[in-house]
Amino acid sequence: MLTFLLRRVLYTLPIMLGVALVCFALVHLSPGDPLVSILPPDASVELQRQLIELYGFNRSYPEQFASWVWRALQGDLGTSIASGRAVTDEVMRAVVNTLRLAVLATAIGFVLGCLFGFVAGYFQSSWLDKAASLTSVLGVSVPHYWLGMVLVIIFSSILMWLPPGGAGPGGSSEWSWDWEHVKHMILPAVTMSVIPMGIIARTVRALVADILSQEFIVGLRAKGLTDLGVFSHVVKNAAPTALAVMGLQLGYLLGGSILIETVFSWPGTGFLLNSAIFQRDLPLLQGTILVLAMFFVVLNLVVDVIQTLLDPRIAR
Repeated sequence: MLTFLLRRVLYTLPIMLGVALVCFALVHLSPGDPLVSILPPDASVELQRQLIELYGFNRSYPEQFASWVWRALQGDLGTSIASGRAVTDEVMRAVVNTLRLAVLATAIGFVLGCLFGFVAGYFQSSWLDKAASLTSVLGVSVPHYWLGMVLVIIFSSILMWLPPGGAGPGGSSEWSWDWEHVKHMILPAVTMSVIPMGIIARTVRALVADILSQEFIVGLRAKGLTDLGVFSHVVKNAAPTALAVMGLQLGYLLGGSILIETVFSWPGTGFLLNSAIFQRDLPLLQGTILVLAMFFVVLNLVVDVIQTLLDPRIAR
């Protein structure tokens, strides 16, 4: 077990370096002037030269990459061109907000996905199977940004039950788990949970159907084991794969929530990425992407470890 964990950690190190290289290359090879957001139209050549030297854009790409990685290892992701604030502070504040939303959305998607998946797998070819399968297909197929706008129209404009956006009366800086703040999370969390719900439901449905067709389940039933006992064995065998899918979906939600956070004006990493893209803020853009990518890598490592604890055969 210890050897497996050490091997997984060693595999993670080159992946992190590769992710950092890809993030840096994609951001810097895109067209456009990164200083256009802060330079006035009549800026002198001397001022342009000073800013280029200040942000290190006059150095070669290998030198910029090495300097960026070295500073990132020390927790310094640079300074935002647009705001002048530390990128690390802005990114971590946004990551906390996105993490709140993503965890809630993943929990909703996991609970509903497992429910629909187990129902569809246990009652194959029945109307329950068809209804649960249709719900999961709709969850995967419906564009979540469109669904978010529809939910805003229904629950905010028409019924006026929930707020249409924002992070609460105090904003993200004064967040607390009370109803005045939590109600701002409901619509974006439900919108984000639809795709994970559909994916997990389809995965669990296939797992349950496969497990129920195996010989050991037939043997358990022949020995007189109750349906509850059979269900517990199905859960134990399906849990590692379902957990892996849930971990991947949480990682996707952390990095792929830009449209939903923009629709609901949620101050997370997606909203921050959207602002950095339009402002051509390279330090903020590459810092946000790097942190999200590292979260995804670490999350996969954690899921691998938990899977191994649930099913020791994986470590062999």
